[in-house]
Formats: sequence, structure tokens, C-alpha cells
Amino acid sequence: MKADEALQRQLRVAARALGRHGLAHAYGHCSVRLGQAHFLVCAARPMGVIAAGEPGRVVPVRGPLPEGVLGEVRLHQQIYQRRPGMQAVTRTMPPAVMALGTARRVPQPRHGMGAYFGAGVGLWDDPQLVRDDARAVGVIDAMGDRAAVVMRGNGVVVAGASLAKAVALTWYLEDAARIELALLSAGLEPESTPLSAEECALRATDTGGIFERMWEYLTAGDPEA
Repeated sequence: MKADEALQRQLRVAARALGRHGLAHAYGHCSVRLGQAHFLVCAARPMGVIAAGEPGRVVPVRGPLPEGVLGEVRLHQQIYQRRPGMQAVTRTMPPAVMALGTARRVPQPRHGMGAYFGAGVGLWDDPQLVRDDARAVGVIDAMGDRAAVVMRGNGVVVAGASLAKAVALTWYLEDAARIELALLSAGLEPESTPLSAEECALRATDTGGIFERMWEYLTAGDPEA
């Protein structure tokens, strides 16, 4: 199966956005679904330096990873197998989320952007790289039907109904972690009230160009945007 150039370009733009905004460094990857049987993952390079025109790789949703595809792309496979509504996945290492994860903590929905995680964030309590199917299954079991799972000392996996949403949700999660760390460092956690389920449901809207504006912000200045 071959991915069309427009989708290849969109994936490169997404990858560079994740790198440019400090959500990934030398490590990480993102992907977009091609159908029920395949997905497209970005080139196996630091996402921020993927070149214009550099193609991603087509990967089967089930079965061995093609040669040259990074081992943790198994995480993407598990999401695409189990959650047909998810069209994109990011695997990143945002610094605030990483810091919380080392303490076996995940961000709470305390502000507008945190509301998109009103169902909670999964936690995988293992700092090892996910380079075998058993670990990949365990991580996505811990994720469940939520938008994200934090891996202790090993970053985060986020899934979305579009590539723009997956990228935006990655940024939202890091902002929620930033708020969490700020409250903890100021000793204000007891005074901070997480949003209720009803508040999260009302606030976590996708109308009014919410995701489109975040995509525009995150991809501004990209040579292929």
C-alpha cells in the first residue's frame, strides 16, 4: 500500500510541530491511519529534523514491523487494532509530563485544556522501552479508552480522531502537566479543584475551530504547512 503525498506532507508537518514545540526531542514518532489494515508512520529520525519531502513508512496494523521501523511503533499498532475511531497517534516525551510520570502521577483536569482529559489519563508503571508486543499490549491496556497514557519515565502516547487532534491533545496534556507542576511547587494543590465530569464535558468542545486554530499555531512557519 502507498500513501498519497498530501498525507505524507501532513504527517511531516505534524512531526516537525511536535519537535519545534518541545514535545519531542531525539526520540518520538507520530502516525496516521491509512485504513483498517495499514498506517503511515513518520521517518525514523528526530521529528524536528525530518526534511521536506522525506517520506514516512507504511506499516501493517497487524503483524511484524517492517525493517527500519522503530520498535515502539508497536504502540501505534495496538491502538489501531483496538480503536477503529482513532485516526492518529503521537508518541512523545514532553518534559512536564515526564516529570510527573516519574512520580507515578498524571495531570488532573484543572483548566480548560485539561478538560479534554476528563476521563483521566492512563499510567503504565514501567520505565523500560516498549520493544516487544507484550509490553505494547500492557501499555495500551493501561490506556483503555482514554486519550492518553503516561509511561513512567518514558513519555506519553496520545490518540486522536484526526492527526490535528492528536497533535493538539499532546500539547494540551503537556499544558495540563505544567499547571500540575506549578501548583505542586507553589503548595497550592489542596486549594485547586479539578474540574468535575460535567465541567469537563461542557468545556472539552471541538466546535469553534478549537483544534484548527491549535493546528495553525503549532504548524506556523513550517516549510510545508
